[in-house]
Amino acid sequence: MPRHIFSRRLALPALVLFAMAGAIADQPAVTEQALREANSVDPQAWRQLAIDARTAGDLELAASALQKAEALGLPPVNAGFERARQHVARGDSQAAIDELQALADGGFTAIAAITGDPVLKALSGNEAYSALIKNMEKGAYPCAHQQRFRDFDFWLGEWDVHLANGTFAGTNSIKANEKGCVLVEKWASAGGGTGHSINYLDGSSGEWVQVWNDAAGSQIDIRGRLTDKGMRLTGQIHYLGNDTTFPFRALWTPLEDGRVRQFFEQSNDQGVSWTPWFEGFYSRRSIDSSKR
Repeated sequence: MPRHIFSRRLALPALVLFAMAGAIADQPAVTEQALREANSVDPQAWRQLAIDARTAGDLELAASALQKAEALGLPPVNAGFERARQHVARGDSQAAIDELQALADGGFTAIAAITGDPVLKALSGNEAYSALIKNMEKGAYPCAHQQRFRDFDFWLGEWDVHLANGTFAGTNSIKANEKGCVLVEKWASAGGGTGHSINYLDGSSGEWVQVWNDAAGSQIDIRGRLTDKGMRLTGQIHYLGNDTTFPFRALWTPLEDGRVRQFFEQSNDQGVSWTPWFEGFYSRRSIDSSKR
């Protein structure tokens, strides 16, 4: 923020403004005296003084300014970050790590804000710091660290899909996104049709969900769980073309030879009987087949 704008916001006397304009680069942009003369109750202004003082090497002023900012209501995260930086400036790595641990214990999960901080980067290589970041990742990215989000991983990959009689049906790409929270399917049939699905574990119900849409107007909304036969999802299919909806169910089964069987069924009598809708066998794509 330009100094003249910052100064007007604090309503500093003209003499102080003149003094600030002549401040050298390695001194705080706003002095403690200036803030006190302006009777500033802005916690962010005192925080900025703490930052400027630390940068200039005046750690005593930095600490007192931060204390004043906290007394005026500076958010705990802002205070904790700056206090950790001050500990680093003093060469007290453990105190800095303890401060960051307190933030983590309070629910802070923005790891990038810590690892990307130019001052806190000095902690890199410290075993306690590395352990802290690793533990924080578990809370920040739960899908990447909880086993229940791995239930559908057997479907991940680049696949050639064939019908039971060996006819090539198309290709399918299943990728994990958002740190493992979402599986994205991209289907391309041999006949030129395409479709996409989003698959995820609903944390509130513990059920896996698939939402599918394709270019032909088929919409599938199914959910369920991993069973001893594979991933079983049930729900409905809606056809946009004729505005009809039917019960629908799907089963993905990992086979011993490394393939995956996908079997879809539709009911035309509200679940009394079921008719096969699609059966495909997935084989991982080879270099040659990727050129198909």
